[in-house]
Amino acid sequence: MRCPFCSFHDTKVIDSRTRDSGRSIRRRRECLKCSRRFTTRETVDEIPLWIIKQNGAREEFDRNKLIRGIQFACTKRPVSASAIEQLASRIEYEIRDRGVEEVPSVDIGEMVMAELKQLDEVAYVRFASVYRNFQAKEEFITELKQL
Repeated sequence: MRCPFCSFHDTKVIDSRTRDSGRSIRRRRECLKCSRRFTTRETVDEIPLWIIKQNGAREEFDRNKLIRGIQFACTKRPVSASAIEQLASRIEYEIRDRGVEEVPSVDIGEMVMAELKQLDEVAYVRFASVYRNFQAKEEFITELKQL
C-alpha cells in the first residue's frame, strides 16, 4: 500500500477491524518512511447484480436508487439517514446472499415494504401506494386495514 503523504511503497498494518457484518475490513496503517498514519478500507469486488423490471427490461442494481425511493417514502418522518442506510444495506446483503446475478424488481419492492412496515408505518403506506400503484381509494383503505 502506497503512503498518501510521501508515496513510499511500504506500510505496516497497526489495526484491523471488520465492518458491515464482515463484508469489509478497516485497516489502520503506518508509513515506514514518514511514520504518518492513515486508514484504508477493503471490500470484495461484488459480482454485478441485475434487476429484472416488470416490463422485462434489465438494469444494473443501483443502491442509490434504492435509497432515494426509501428516502422519498420517509419524507417528513422521524426516520434517520443512518436508519435508511442500514435498511438499504440489509436489503442489498439479503439479495447478494442469494448468490444470484439477477433478481426481479418485485422481490426488492416486497423486501422494502417488509422493512418499512417495521420501521415506520406511514412510510410503509407511502411506499406501498406508489409501488402497488393504487388506482382507487378502496385499495388504499384495504392496505391501511391490514396494518
